[in-house]
Amino acid sequence: MKFLMKRAVSAAIVLGIIAISGAWYLYRAGEETVFYRTVPVERGDLLATISATGTVEPDEVVDVGAQVAGRINSFGKDKNDKTIDYGSEVEEGTILAQIDDSLYAADVAQATAQLQLAKAGVQRAESDIEQMKAKLYQAQRDWDRAQKLGQSEALAASSYDAYKSAYETAKANVAVGEAAISQAKASVMQAEAVLQRSQRNLSYCTIKSPVKGVIIDRRVNIGQTVVASLNAPSLFLIAKDLKRMQVWVSVNEADIGNIHPGQAVSFTVDAYPSEVFQGEVGKVRLNANMTQNVVTYTVEVITDNSSGKLLPYLTANVQFELSSSSNVLLVPNAALRWSPRPDQVAAEFRTVLPDSAPRNGNHENGKQSSNHSTEAVSGNGGQGVIWVEQGNYVRPIKVRVGPSDGTVTEVEGKELQEGLQAVLGEQQQATGTKTTNPFTPQMMRGRSSSR
Repeated sequence: MKFLMKRAVSAAIVLGIIAISGAWYLYRAGEETVFYRTVPVERGDLLATISATGTVEPDEVVDVGAQVAGRINSFGKDKNDKTIDYGSEVEEGTILAQIDDSLYAADVAQATAQLQLAKAGVQRAESDIEQMKAKLYQAQRDWDRAQKLGQSEALAASSYDAYKSAYETAKANVAVGEAAISQAKASVMQAEAVLQRSQRNLSYCTIKSPVKGVIIDRRVNIGQTVVASLNAPSLFLIAKDLKRMQVWVSVNEADIGNIHPGQAVSFTVDAYPSEVFQGEVGKVRLNANMTQNVVTYTVEVITDNSSGKLLPYLTANVQFELSSSSNVLLVPNAALRWSPRPDQVAAEFRTVLPDSAPRNGNHENGKQSSNHSTEAVSGNGGQGVIWVEQGNYVRPIKVRVGPSDGTVTEVEGKELQEGLQAVLGEQQQATGTKTTNPFTPQMMRGRSSSR
């Protein structure tokens, strides 16, 4: 009985060893192998651009306001004899709206009456001076005769003095009459100025278009009261020419140095996503805007809108064209960013790599890749490295980095040629089926391949 029990125990031990060995074999058979993801170096054309967003604006906009206060009584008619509204085409001098003018008409009537009164005052002053001149003439003749007779028995001294006093008084009265005329004429001028002001205010009750254009905004309704204060209330917004539009683009301060007048620009709008519009930089405004410590400049882009498709205030996705290259070697930007671990580099390149290649502190999988890592230098004329497979390892190829369109970059290098497979990254692939015992503790093996 004991012999049978010992044989059973021995058999169980052997079976256990066999099971463990099989499990280990299956586990090793399922271990992961690293494969590199590559892409060929291609030859093609490259357009380097700066991307930004902006707003489509009319080339020249006139804000029509009101200089007087009052209630809007009616709107005018456009050239098609339709009531003024959004999109109405108007000519210079077209009546846009009529403000209640009853108070201003009364002011004109009052100023007119004051002017008539002032003119009557002038006539009266002129009549008075004629009488004064006649009295002066009589006084002067009497005074002349008195001077001939002198103070004698024929002319008493008192009469002599009376003639002289009458002459001097008549002379002074003429001067007063002339001053009264001047005063009356000044009153006429004042009354005329008041009348002109009243008439001008009355004319302001009729709102007219100062330019030829299209109404893009009507900001009042009939019956609404406008109040003119220090700032004239805005009634209509008129675009002079919708055939010529602008795009106001906010450009980051880091990119503004690459923008200059006359630079070619292309853009799209959501209303026509498949159509690309063309334009050019008109000017760069110098008044910068700062939002949350981000400095931007407004760039005016001029574009033709003869088709009439571009509407005011559409959002534009703008591309400023920096440079264009034809028939150049191109690699994806990811190929310039990726760097291997030291043990992935071919042996003959490990010793020279730290001194011969730029540094890049980040590995694709997010881990620090020691002092042998490399980086792509962004910008025209910078130095970079791409990696190609050499057996089970990779080796570096130095390149000069050119312009980029955000997806691919122009590169040059002595060893670089079209069709060369550049490494973008790595992926781990199982070489067998991995089987584990659910009753045994699981161990973490390998490294994460998440990017």
